[in-house]
Order: sequence, then structure tokens, then C-alpha cells
Amino acid sequence: MFTTYEEAVFWIHSRLRLGIKPGLKRMEWMMEKLDHPERRIKSIHIGGTNGKGSTVTYLRNILQEAGYQVGTFTSPYFEQFNERIAWNGVPIKDEEIVRLANDLYPLSLELEKTDLGGPTEFEIITAMALQYFGHVQPMDIVLFEVGLGGRFDSTNIIYPLLSIITNIGLDHTAILGNTYAEIAGEKAGIIKPGTSVITAVKQEEAKPIIENKAIEMKATMYSLDSQFCIENHRSTLNGETFSQRTPFREWTDLEITMAGTHQTENSSLAIMAVELLNQYYSFLIEDEHVYKGLKKAYWPGRFEKISNDPIVIIDGAHNEEGIMALVTELQKRYSAQKINIVFAALSDKKLDQMIMNLDTIAESITFVDFDFPRAASAEDLYTISRNIHKEYSKDWKRAIEEKYSSLQKDEILVITGSLYFLSEAKPYLLDVVNR
Repeated sequence: MFTTYEEAVFWIHSRLRLGIKPGLKRMEWMMEKLDHPERRIKSIHIGGTNGKGSTVTYLRNILQEAGYQVGTFTSPYFEQFNERIAWNGVPIKDEEIVRLANDLYPLSLELEKTDLGGPTEFEIITAMALQYFGHVQPMDIVLFEVGLGGRFDSTNIIYPLLSIITNIGLDHTAILGNTYAEIAGEKAGIIKPGTSVITAVKQEEAKPIIENKAIEMKATMYSLDSQFCIENHRSTLNGETFSQRTPFREWTDLEITMAGTHQTENSSLAIMAVELLNQYYSFLIEDEHVYKGLKKAYWPGRFEKISNDPIVIIDGAHNEEGIMALVTELQKRYSAQKINIVFAALSDKKLDQMIMNLDTIAESITFVDFDFPRAASAEDLYTISRNIHKEYSKDWKRAIEEKYSSLQKDEILVITGSLYFLSEAKPYLLDVVNR
């Protein structure tokens, strides 16, 4: 058993050695032992390739503006481990992590002796979240972000009020499949019988998969550009403005401070979810709560401007679709400036396409190493790039500081790639900028 936060977190992270073990049998076993906390929670389930965290934060802020107590389960964390389980946006306390780890530790030992084998790190953290929101600190509603895929993800033990599938991208193909259709099938696995599903999936080969699963589950489906749509979108200095038409009404002059067309799509999913909560689940969410919640919503590492003079941006574009969205936004907002990029990534991503897209806009690109088990080496990334002004460094701190200090008036610095890398880089970058 654990007496300190450090001991508890070390044990949780030690479960990484078990890797990814798709399937719900271990979760079902732990839920039975914990007296089924998942059955006590009102929840919304959010899956998809990109945009899950942003959609969660839009929805959470709206619900909080309406006075609801909102729990969230998200991954990965950005600044501290406790962020993964939060209450009204505030990470749970260290002592609560210790308590939850102690609840799960003896079950882990017992489970390891069975044919199912020991639980993975993500299964442990998911079970901790379910225990917390089910038995320790009940909420009015909890937003659960899918970890990987959907069908066999450990969060799929819940039975939510609503399901949201943000989009489909070719990520984690070794596990989820090599086509949009195959990946859509895994994502659609979170759709439950009779439970409405909201989606922004666009690919022609993926949409029918989601639709057919909804029909099979007798689940009403609300699809972006079909049942609801975005209109009058305009980018501003501080974010985006747009209107939205739904089956129930029209919203005008909506504002968000997270930049990018993709963020209007993420926020539109949250608005659609709010309308369904109002219409069918007796939630009382007024217009002002929606407008204020959207405007307040902030999610670190998503086209986040760290400095205005010179301009420094960090963005967790960790897969091909994320890179494409970043490139589009940079071209739209900073076409007159020279763009210098520092990039780090995990080795299991489609690195060739990601780097090819970055090459098209980069005045210079620096590839760096960082300390993470699946991190790609800077030299390997460098080899893929075709940029004329490319380099690599084993010391990401030195690379960032050198790039920042050498920026000219017509240049900007963009630090992007793995969210695990950005979580390390952001505090250091803030220190560099504020010196």
C-alpha cells in the first residue's frame, strides 16, 4: 500500500510495461470488485482521433456556467498527472490519488493471478476515475474521453447519456486498422443501444460505418453538415466566430478563443450535446451559459500563443490530421512571416506525411529528442525531412533557446509534435520567454 503521492504515481506508471491490452474483461472484473461505480455515474463519452480534449473543455465550461458540477477524465495530462481526473477543471488532490491507488492496488495483485493477467496503466487510471466519480465524489455529470479507439477501450465500460465521435484519422493504425472504415468501426464501438450519437466524421468511407452502427443500436445520430451545420465562420485576431444551425434552433455570433476551423467543429459538437441534454435529460442550460462557456474554454497546447513579440506558438499536432490542421492555420494567419519549427514525435506515428506537410511551410525545421519510451530519434526525423534548412539536436532545451534568441522581426517560432514533448517543453519555454 502507498503512503505518498510519489509512490502511488510510480506504481501506476510502472504498469506501462504491460503495454496496450485491448478488451474489457479486466475492467469488468475490477468493476465487479468495486461494486460497480460505473453504474452510478451520469456521463458523456467522447471518442475520435483528434479534438476529444477540446470538445470536453467546451462542454465542461458550458455545463459549469450553468452551475453543474462536472467531472472529467482525459489523457494524456499536460502539466501534472492529476489532470487526468478533474472536478470543474481542477485536478484532484495528491492525497486522493493515493487513496484511489490504494483501492486499486490489491485488486491489481489479485487480477494478476488470474488468466486475465494484470491491468495496464490506462486500465488502472480509468478504474480510479470510475471509483472516484462513482463512490468518492459524485458529480452531476462526468465527461469521459476515450483513450484509444473505442470498442475495446477501457472507458467503454460506461453507459453514457450521449456519445460523441469527433472525427476519424489514420492514427494508431497498427492497433485500429489501416483504413478510415476500419478505424471508424473501432470508434463506433462506443455507440450504445438507444443512446444518441453526435459526430463530425466526414470521410465518405467512414460515415456509413458510423451510421450503420447507429442504426444497429437504434441510436439517433446527429452528424455535422447533415443534422447540424456551421455557418458564417470567420477567423479573428483572438479566435473564431461562427453561427450554428441545429434541428432545434439557430445560434448566431458564437465566439471561441481557441484558433482553427477544427475548433469550430469541436465546439459545434459541444453545442449539439448541450441541446440534447436540455431536450431529453432535464438539464437547464441557458443561452448565456453556452456563449460564456465557449468563450472561456481553454485547452493547453492547442495552437497556444506563448509570446506575442516575438510570436511563439505551441501546438500538440501529434498525427497527420493534427499537422494538416496546424499547417492550414499557420498559412491562414502567418503567411507573411517566416515560420521556424521545432518538432518532436513518437515513433509509432505516420512520420513521413507529418514531416512532408511541415516541410511545405517551414523556413527552417529543427528535430529534437525527448525522454519518452516511444519517442522517435531526432536523427531519424531529420532523415525523413526534405527541407533545405533542417537540423537536429539531442538537446531540445538548447535547440528551443537558440531558435528563440535568433528570431527576426518577420519570423515566428512554432513548437509542435507530441503532447508528451510539449508538456515538458512548455514550462521551459515560458521561462525562456519571460527572462
